[in-house]
Amino acid sequence: LGLFSFNQIAVDGAILQMVNHGISTGALFMLVGFIYERRHTRLIDNFGGLAAVMPVYYTYFLIIMLSSVGLPALNGFVGEFMILLGSFQEDWLMTLIATIGVILAAVYLLFMFRRVFFGEVTHAENRNLKDLNMPELVAITPLAVLTLVIGLFPTLFFRHITPSSEAFVSDVLTHADDDFETASTDINVEDGLGGFVSFNTNGGDL
Repeated sequence: LGLFSFNQIAVDGAILQMVNHGISTGALFMLVGFIYERRHTRLIDNFGGLAAVMPVYYTYFLIIMLSSVGLPALNGFVGEFMILLGSFQEDWLMTLIATIGVILAAVYLLFMFRRVFFGEVTHAENRNLKDLNMPELVAITPLAVLTLVIGLFPTLFFRHITPSSEAFVSDVLTHADDDFETASTDINVEDGLGGFVSFNTNGGDL
């Protein structure tokens, strides 16, 4: 949505959100892998009450989950907010649909989190689960720190993103054709030792 709005704010947000998605989603998969190594199951119904059993794991999962939800001060908020803000200036209806999707994503993540970490420990296998060990902490901590750094200091990243996004938006808007649907493309193929393909996009007959 952000990229195809061709709005500078939305495009900046979309590029940052691609980075955010790699961090947050990658961290979530990593955290799921940690618990799978201990229980060999991914079914939500097989868990419950893990906050008391694995407090360090709970803390990391909370940070990463909230970054995926888009909590302010974490990385997910900056990208999502800029995408929605910029896209709203171009198409409010599509932005509304996207906003509903963001809300639904937050609902199912919070639902999952509550089921896994709160309540009573109903399965005996979960009572003696070991918390995160040092190698796991070394792997997950940089990602958790990045969610905070990007959320609190997004301008550090926009310094590198904005020049490229400005060039992208400017190029698209400059070469956009108001009659794009009726435009045709001439393709001339010339054979020979120096053969090449020439594309004429000046609206000539095909």
